[in-house]
Amino acid sequence: MSLHGYFRSSAAWRVRIALNLKGLTATHVFHHLRHGEQRAPDFLQLNPQGLVPVLELAGGVLTQSLAICEWLEETHPVPPLLPEHALPRALVRAFALAIAADIHPVQNLKVLARLRRLGLPEAEVTSWARDVIADGLKACEALLAGAPGPFCFGASPTLADICLVPQLSNARRFGCDLSSVPRLLAAEASCMALAAFTDAAPDKQADAE
Repeated sequence: MSLHGYFRSSAAWRVRIALNLKGLTATHVFHHLRHGEQRAPDFLQLNPQGLVPVLELAGGVLTQSLAICEWLEETHPVPPLLPEHALPRALVRAFALAIAADIHPVQNLKVLARLRRLGLPEAEVTSWARDVIADGLKACEALLAGAPGPFCFGASPTLADICLVPQLSNARRFGCDLSSVPRLLAAEASCMALAAFTDAAPDKQADAE
């Protein structure tokens, strides 16, 4: 299988972590998002949305990072990325979606580029992205109230942690003050003690700048 991505893409980063946790390997194909390579006709044949990641399989093509992670979970269930029972599974999915569906989309490259085209000064664009991230992470901190550690939801990493680590990196890139989210930082520290997470980091990728 081939994973189409970009070293700094949070969504592609999630899939790299999931592959590592599952002990799976993929051929990495890189598309430089800032150069617009995701809009090339051959890539749009794979994903008409013009987004990464894309997981190319012998039997088809998968898009959307959480859908890819769920496919990996269903086809390679060990180690699990979701708890055994329905309610804890739903809580993990809700946390993951709070990041992947609510925080990340409104501060990604395409949205910020649109704000710049509308004439907003760069300082306002950055401030807006920082506020979006800070508000979202504050909510995520509350979602983990009472949840056991050391990871987001217990003794092993889940889909929640897979989404959290790239988002915290984005938060730092935009200059967010993370002092108000100690529970998130503790979960991140547990994750970063694992090679599955450190090896997936942007600076470890072949296309890193």
